[in-house]
Amino acid sequence: MALLLTALAVGCQGNRAPVLGVDNTVVQVAQGPQVTLTVPATAIPGPTLGVPTNTIVTAAFTQAMNPATITAAGTFTVTGPGRASVAGAVTYASGTAIFTPAAALAADTTYTAIITDAAANVAGATLEGDQAPLPESSDYAWSFTTGAGPDLTRPQVTLTVPATTVPGPTTGVAVGAAVSAIFTEPMNPGTITPASFTLTGPGSVSVPGSVAYLSSTATFTPAAALAAGTTYIATLAAVITDVDGNALAGNQGSLPAASAYVWSFTTSLASDSNRPQVALTIPATTLPGPTPGVATDAAIAAVFTKAMNPGTITVASFTVTTPPPGLSPMGNVTYAGNSRTAVFTPLAELAADTTYTVKIAATVTDLSGNQLAGNQAALPAASSYAWTFTTGSAAAGAPSITLTAPADLAVGVAPNAAVNATFSAAMDPLTLSTATFKVQASGNPLGSPISGTVTYDPAAGLATFTPLAPFAANTSYTATVTGATGLAGDALAAGLAPNPWTFTTGAALAPGAVNLGAAGPFGIMATAAITSTGLSVINGNVALAPGTSMTGFPPGVVNGTIDLNDSVAAKAQTDLLTAYDSAKTLPPGTTIAGGADLGAMYPDGMPPGTYTSGSTMLVSTRLVLDAGGDANAVWVFQIGSSLTTGASIALANGAKSSNVFWVPTLDATVGVGTTFYGTIISGRNVTAVTGAIIYGRILAGATTGGTIALQDNTVNVPAS
Repeated sequence: MALLLTALAVGCQGNRAPVLGVDNTVVQVAQGPQVTLTVPATAIPGPTLGVPTNTIVTAAFTQAMNPATITAAGTFTVTGPGRASVAGAVTYASGTAIFTPAAALAADTTYTAIITDAAANVAGATLEGDQAPLPESSDYAWSFTTGAGPDLTRPQVTLTVPATTVPGPTTGVAVGAAVSAIFTEPMNPGTITPASFTLTGPGSVSVPGSVAYLSSTATFTPAAALAAGTTYIATLAAVITDVDGNALAGNQGSLPAASAYVWSFTTSLASDSNRPQVALTIPATTLPGPTPGVATDAAIAAVFTKAMNPGTITVASFTVTTPPPGLSPMGNVTYAGNSRTAVFTPLAELAADTTYTVKIAATVTDLSGNQLAGNQAALPAASSYAWTFTTGSAAAGAPSITLTAPADLAVGVAPNAAVNATFSAAMDPLTLSTATFKVQASGNPLGSPISGTVTYDPAAGLATFTPLAPFAANTSYTATVTGATGLAGDALAAGLAPNPWTFTTGAALAPGAVNLGAAGPFGIMATAAITSTGLSVINGNVALAPGTSMTGFPPGVVNGTIDLNDSVAAKAQTDLLTAYDSAKTLPPGTTIAGGADLGAMYPDGMPPGTYTSGSTMLVSTRLVLDAGGDANAVWVFQIGSSLTTGASIALANGAKSSNVFWVPTLDATVGVGTTFYGTIISGRNVTAVTGAIIYGRILAGATTGGTIALQDNTVNVPAS
């Protein structure tokens, strides 16, 4: 096996004619399909351990394959000790070859799976088995060792896009969006079909569409744009199973029984034309680069600003290379919908003291089909995203939990709070789900876990369990994270914070974020006029009502819809006033003296809460909003007159720009060249000075005719 993998890794690179990619960079065209993901996972030197005896074996490809070339007769085989063949059936579905053993595998036994170079795509090009763009076809092989017995745990749905809300439906969904569901474990692609994943509209009329599955994510893509302002119901049938044959526990409160998972959503009046961007990379992107001292056991990840189409994120579109004559690392590529994160996991440790280049192709798309705006200085056009890093000489080791919120033994926790765990190192998002992050009533270890969703924020290294309904008041709960691993596959180790940990709820609900209603999708919105000088970029929608005075676009760019004095803008303006009144009528919080500098007042970071000034607020010194590990932390700044920033604002420990609200009665000015986080809800005017970047929204003129003046600014609407 080792010799086979070595031979695959050192295959000749060959000479291929270069072509121009979407972003006009020279790329090498891979002639044949590649394997992008396997179950059980591929590991080098292998074998992968602890595989259930009732598992099926799957391999996903980067291209559509010819099913006739994928058979049990010799194309896709599994062998045991002594190279004895395992009897089984081979099928092909959702770009994935599936080997289903005729009987349970033997316990504690090593098996080898091989897909030969006879496997071909629909155009006849044969398999490039070593995951590098070879001029010659080759086999793909990997090994795994079974554990002591079968897996009998039912899979669950851990997250949906559009989101599942109770009682529902989720509103404001783009008419051109696809629908997806993320599962707690790898699923059998052959059970996820248009018959088992359906979308229905009014009168229970079925919506035509196609269904795909990759990286624990099922995606339903409508054949045409959905109707505007219409409610749809998505259903995942109970016949859907995981790779071990366990049927779906769709109703997460009834885990012992197989059941369907159902949720609903209502479309908006507009389509989504915003290009997705790369918001964060691991290792970090530095300019001019490369980022130094990266651990040799690191995986490589990119976090996007929007939910992505997993089928476009493969070893062909997410590549890692070294300078010639070095060899590119072999690896698998996955996409975790609960954190919008693509992960390239090398099959072996990276070489020490070596520079690598990572590239995500412009062909990667979001669920609405919008291609990547990788070059963030050229957002109107699709482009790739690339960064470099250099390894150090050592591995990082196992991750651990460093902080929890609520803390262990905390009392009086708000029943509507979420539960958070912060990790010491980057985690594999696919291992963080309701199967590995559980919350249940204390003293009842055999009881069903609380129903909820799990998300992961790679920037903060923070996982969040959000219950579908508030916890019971005055009740003790236990939270546990088990089975989660780091990006490099290291198991979770004991850390500074207890795991499991307990907390007790109180009776009072915690104040939530300000509800923006129909104003939420807008990056900028004014009620008198909008002007822009230079090249301002709005990654979100734009609204102006009443009035039509909007200048500077172009050359300014709007990656979204523009609503000028129409019914959409009018509704958003009404909801803006409601949001303004809601924020202003919150009980006064910490008193801020007029003209005080928030950064100087909180040099070690400002905790969440409501802050109230009867006059002005200033940010003259860098201000850090510190969530303390609480992803639900909210800041509301009630400002009696105006807000002025001359220094940047930063987020720490799980803080989200979507949970920060600046509410001046009059005006706001964002300083030159600064970085600003949060949504401005101003009574009157807002000015963003040259080069300022806003991660949030500018919503002006809540109470009187308000203007927005931009000068070479970028506004990025928060994803959540």
